[in-house]
This record gives sequence, structure tokens and C-alpha cells, in this order.
Amino acid sequence: MPETKAKLTIGDKSYEFPILTGTVGPQVIDIRALYGQTGMFTYDPGFTSTAATDSTITYIDGDKGELMYRGYPIDQLADKSNFLEVCYLLLYGELPDKAQMKDFDQRVTKHTMLHEQMHLFFRGFRRDAHPMAVVCGVVGALAAFYHDSTDITDPVQREIASIRLIAKIPTIVAMAYKYSVGQPFVYPKNDLDYASNFLNMCFSVPAEEYKVNPVIARAMDLIFILHADHEQNASTSTVRLAGSSDANPFACIAAGVACLWGPAHGGANEAALNMLKQIGTPDKIPEFIDRVKDKSSGIRLMGFGHRVYKNYDPRAKVMQQACKQVLEELGVENNPLLQVAQQLEHIALTDEYFITRKLYPNVDFYSGIILEAIGFPTSMFTAIFALSRTVGWIAQWKEMIADPQKKIGRPRQLYHGSPARDYVPLSARK
Repeated sequence: MPETKAKLTIGDKSYEFPILTGTVGPQVIDIRALYGQTGMFTYDPGFTSTAATDSTITYIDGDKGELMYRGYPIDQLADKSNFLEVCYLLLYGELPDKAQMKDFDQRVTKHTMLHEQMHLFFRGFRRDAHPMAVVCGVVGALAAFYHDSTDITDPVQREIASIRLIAKIPTIVAMAYKYSVGQPFVYPKNDLDYASNFLNMCFSVPAEEYKVNPVIARAMDLIFILHADHEQNASTSTVRLAGSSDANPFACIAAGVACLWGPAHGGANEAALNMLKQIGTPDKIPEFIDRVKDKSSGIRLMGFGHRVYKNYDPRAKVMQQACKQVLEELGVENNPLLQVAQQLEHIALTDEYFITRKLYPNVDFYSGIILEAIGFPTSMFTAIFALSRTVGWIAQWKEMIADPQKKIGRPRQLYHGSPARDYVPLSARK
């Protein structure tokens, strides 16, 4: 079968470029030779029409509302799997057998503690520092404590670094939370599963016994699964760009954390909950909806719609059910904030204005409600997102490092500045 090509005509000259086809999804025009042949760049702010890499990890079809990790639909993984198994899948490409799962679980569990000196690191932050500022700093600082896993040319060291990051990020996030509320740090417990261990490190205190609620632990595990990876989003692209310079893995993940901090990305669930607090009570919803519909008001509906999904976010469907289970389990159905959320959800799913614009509740909307009900302050939401997404960042980073086509990232630009001009000494300037 002859290779399909795309023809580009500029003036009286024509150029041909290969068209590449993936397993699923849109075809891609290979323009790597564009500048060499034409002397021109493409212009694509936000890279919304640019495939910066090829990958085997995650696939999204925004029009159909599909999300797959390594070919497995997200709803199946959420229903039948657990977070550590999903971690294995993302890292190694296939689901583990029983022996592989046991070994992986043990390796992660045995690396959950932080170097004891790192406890002192936290004291350098103000008590009112945002947890994301703390997490970003501490993750980057891991490179100062684990020198034996920073050589990216060594596959063994890359593997050790990967396991360490997955294992230690819940401990780091939990310590950031404990530091913010002035409570003592809680060490990990090897007899607890990943989600339960995180909850224990966040909410247990020395003064009394803490028992992890299995419904809450399952909801926490679901949040981790649903946020584990999401193709070439802003933070993942940041990790890949940082990694393209051969930076150590801890620095790359810290770069991802920094990017995720932005309210347009990882801060979306925090913004959604702040919106609910702004509304206050259910009786104020109609007034708020009217302001949303009025474009001149500048009021946006947070937690609804998605940059990629033009259909119902498949993660939101899973999270919606988990949200109901958590609220029932905790008996907080009468919480005004959560009542606002439920009524706002109903309006968005039935109001023609939102339906025609495909403004469905997204995963950030429901995860914010769950985290609020569990007892996390809004400042922790993005940090928990970072915890969940770490495995995706690592999988993407490992894939990039092993790619023989890897090149340092170097986007170009359309320059609108001053043309060449001569320097005039200060004494001669008017």
C-alpha cells in the first residue's frame, strides 16, 4: 500500500509530507521536514493541533467521551481494578499477574517512608504556605537525598526512581497537610493499602485510634485512578519538556507539580468548590445561573465542560456514583454546600442552555465535593491531584527517555518585535 502524503502548495512550489496513522484517533501530518524544505514554521498557540510525540499510554476521544489507559476503558478499570494495579499498567503496558502484582505492591510499600532529614525541610516553609508550594519544593528536593536514582541513562536507576516517586508522593502530600494544620507527621503503615495509608497519614493523630472507612478509601482510590493520566495535557507536556533536557526524574516531576498548580489545570476542582461556596445556599442558584448565562457578567460555571471532552466526561460518570455513596456514608446530605452542588448538577443536566453547549459536570466537580465531604480543605485538592497524576507523569517520562527519536524540546515562534537596529550610546540619546 503506497504511503499517503499531504501536499502543501506555497506559491508555485509544492511539498509533500507523510501522513502517519495511529492505532485509533486522527491521522497526523509529519511536518518534521517542513522548516528544512520551506524555511517556514507552523503556528499553533497552545499546540491544540500538534502531536508533539507518539505514545502508547493513554488515548482520549473527546467527541465520543472516551478515555483509555493502555487500551482499557476507564470505566472498566474504575469498576474492577485498584490504583496500584493501574500504576503497574501505566508503567509497564500490561496488567500484572498475581506474582507481578504482589512484587510491585511490596516494592511500593517498602519505599513509602521519606529520608528522616527531609522532615526538617518542611520547617523552612511558613505554616500558611499553600500545600502545592510545599509539595513542589519537597518533590524537587528528593534529588538531594536519593542520588542513587538520578542517572537517567541507567534503566535500573530509572526504575528505582519511578517506584520511589509513586511510593513517597502520598507521604509528602500528607505531610504538607499535617504541617499546614499544625499536627504531627504520621508515618506510613505497611499493613494498609495505598489509599487507606494516605487517609491514615492525613487524619490520624497520636491521641486516639483512627480507623479508615472502606467506603471513603474506595472513593479515594477511584480519585487516584481517574486522575492517573490524561494524555499530553499541560503538566504532562511540561514533564516531557523538562525531561527532554535529560533533567533528573525528581526535577521533572516537580516541574509537573508546578504546572498542575495553575487554576486552569489542576486547580479546577478547588475553583469549582469555591464557586459553590460563593453561591452559598440552594435558593441563590437561579440568580447565579442567570448571571452565568449573561456573557457580560464575567461569571463562569466552574467544574462543567472540558477542553478535550465535547461529550460527558467518562471520569465524571464514575465519580458521580462515588460521590453519592460518600455522601450517604458520611450522612452529610444536609450540608448546604453539597445541596448546592446536587441542585446545580440537576440544572446543568436538564437546562437546554447547558445541554446545547455541552457543559456537563466534569470530574473536577464531583471530586471536589467528595474531598470536601471527607474533610480536606480546598487548598489540598490540587496536591491530591498531583499525587494521583504522578504515576502518569512517570510513565510518560519513562516512555520519552527510552524513545530513540527523543530530542530536546525547542518550539519556535512568530516574531513581532523590533527588526535589527543599531545601539545608540546613552549620551547621544534624546
